[in-house]
Amino acid sequence: MRRGRRQRDSPFRRGQMTVELAVMVPVAIVVSLVVLNLVGYVEACAAFDQAALEAIVAHGVAPAGEQSEATAVAEVRAAIVELLGREDRCEVEVRAEGGPSGGEGATFAASPLMTRYVCTLRYQTWPRLVRLPGVTFEAPLELTHERELVVDRYRPGVVM
Repeated sequence: MRRGRRQRDSPFRRGQMTVELAVMVPVAIVVSLVVLNLVGYVEACAAFDQAALEAIVAHGVAPAGEQSEATAVAEVRAAIVELLGREDRCEVEVRAEGGPSGGEGATFAASPLMTRYVCTLRYQTWPRLVRLPGVTFEAPLELTHERELVVDRYRPGVVM
């Protein structure tokens, strides 16, 4: 009798393992995608911090050609994008605040020659769009990271 009972229990156990596998595989895939995106974001932030610092010190302090805020911002952004090298996943935005043009609002600046550069990295997660039969999923998530540095554009070497 024991032999017959074991044979009946055996198919149920194999079916249970199949159900457990079917439940756990999507969870494992989602967890691995989250970890992959998190590692990519951390690596992009580390590279962005170094690239932003180098670009601001090299190009933001003394831009080539016309000495204007717009020229300096464009040069800093181009240098960061070139140093970062991740155009497919990352967007870079650079803005300058303060300076002799008045900056934002009518606030009194301690030094009107100081310019505050704010560099923003926008990291787009992967996969951005997933299409399955009958289901389309678009990831709305976009991770951001900011780096800022205050420099004196008219006195090279003055970094605050």
